[in-house]
Amino acid sequence: MKTPLPRELPADLDPCTLPAHVAVIMDGNGRWAKRRGQTRLAGHGRGAEKLVDLLHCCRDWGIRTLTAYAFSTENWARPKVEVELLMWLIEQTIRRRLNELSAIGMRFDCIGDLTVLPHSLRCEIQRAIEQTADNTSVEFVMAINYGGQQDILHACQGISAGVASGTINASQVDRALFEQHLYTGRKQNPDLLIRTSGEQRLSNFLLWQLAYTELYFTDTFWPDFDAVEFHRALLAYQARNRRFGRVDPILQNRM
Repeated sequence: MKTPLPRELPADLDPCTLPAHVAVIMDGNGRWAKRRGQTRLAGHGRGAEKLVDLLHCCRDWGIRTLTAYAFSTENWARPKVEVELLMWLIEQTIRRRLNELSAIGMRFDCIGDLTVLPHSLRCEIQRAIEQTADNTSVEFVMAINYGGQQDILHACQGISAGVASGTINASQVDRALFEQHLYTGRKQNPDLLIRTSGEQRLSNFLLWQLAYTELYFTDTFWPDFDAVEFHRALLAYQARNRRFGRVDPILQNRM
């Protein structure tokens, strides 16, 4: 597949205040397909292509990390056929697009419980991680069989086991240590979360990591989310004043 030409950063975006890490909840694939009389798989396939396009855009515009919610722990409740097709689609997308994305410097990683995924998918994931390990242009983190509550519970279990075995002193447990035991480990927390299709909830995604993330919701279905929509989201992000619980210095001077 032909690699898209690099896109210049729009002139109205400040390169110094771009988010370093963007997370996306790719919602609306099924509804997009239904409105067009297509199958849900067709919608998911179109959504996968949009995700690849967004990775190119992040690389071109200098955004260092993109984390995408590909499959949640709750998604197992969907019809078995749809789950199987989603797993197949993820595997095929990795297989078909890996060389292209590796060539632009993408480093691939996954978060979530991978142990229950189909064997062939786990093999493709491992191959992608190994092949792109030395790349540095943009990091793509795929959240698959991931849930924020389960992530926190997993970290608690890991720390508890360490305390029980004596490798961790309970008095040493702090936020930094806790975060090391999350699936995201030492990764920087997202600066911006984008959710498409008009839904305005987190849906058990990165609950700990999104504590001070800017949230952006759009009515656009994910298969229609392109560079123009991404540009709008980044403009909205740059218009916000990120105080992280502190008082704005301008307001503080007026007190």
